[in-house]
Amino acid sequence: MNYHLTAERLAELKAELNKLKTVKRIEVADRLKKAKELGDLSENAEYSEAREEQERIENRIVELEDMIQNSELIKKSTDKKHIDIGSTVEVTRNGKPMKFFIVGSNEAKPEAGYISNESPLGRELIKHNVGETVTVETPDGRKIEYKISKIV
Repeated sequence: MNYHLTAERLAELKAELNKLKTVKRIEVADRLKKAKELGDLSENAEYSEAREEQERIENRIVELEDMIQNSELIKKSTDKKHIDIGSTVEVTRNGKPMKFFIVGSNEAKPEAGYISNESPLGRELIKHNVGETVTVETPDGRKIEYKISKIV
């Protein structure tokens, strides 16, 4: 699976991975060591919690390594005719202007205007042009129209 990421998001993931491999692994190893010193591991809540934390950290490390290894950088699109991942799009909905940057699903922050290429609106916008209107159906069955006014 390819992960579409901006350079900024890729850097964030690499920093998180580095922190997990260095700082967090050492912290949880220390917690495990101290918990073992308390005696019987079968009834040792501190040890169980530390083991669970260790498992979460190791799972996240595997997930991050996969994302980084299989990432595809999103470059800001210079194509002002067709919308694609990396495009910033200005649309109007019911006369209200809106601006979206189309990113991969791991970076979507709709409240900040970052929408996923896999979201219903992102999927509809891709490959369309200025002046066209796309229709997106909401989960409750309403149809919402977005008129593409500009590709920035």
